[in-house]
Amino acid sequence: MANYGTIASGMPSARLHRWDEIALEKITEMMSQKIIAGERQMLTQIYLKRGALIPMHAHESEQMTYILQGALRFRIGEEELIVREGEVLHIPANVAHQAEALEDTFELDVFSPVRADWLRDLDE
Repeated sequence: MANYGTIASGMPSARLHRWDEIALEKITEMMSQKIIAGERQMLTQIYLKRGALIPMHAHESEQMTYILQGALRFRIGEEELIVREGEVLHIPANVAHQAEALEDTFELDVFSPVRADWLRDLDE
């Protein structure tokens, strides 16, 4: 989890993060990511090469996916949709979904609550 300072009142203080100081974690040959996690939410930069497939899965975290470059094809239940640069997809908690990169894609994902499974992977 993030390391927060404490102000005189005992409340956590703000913490500045710099993407260029966060190590890029190679997940597979087709996917890399950077993670910033707070107490109740996490922000990730995800880089996917064209053809990368994120298999069908579900998690307790609500997810917002903002495509900065490229395009992803999502399958959510029986529905299929394409999310392109400048668009944001909201995926509710516990909804099964998969994604395929139609182009080299750079995206930001916000998860709430934090995906503890991703943080454990970083520790290993």
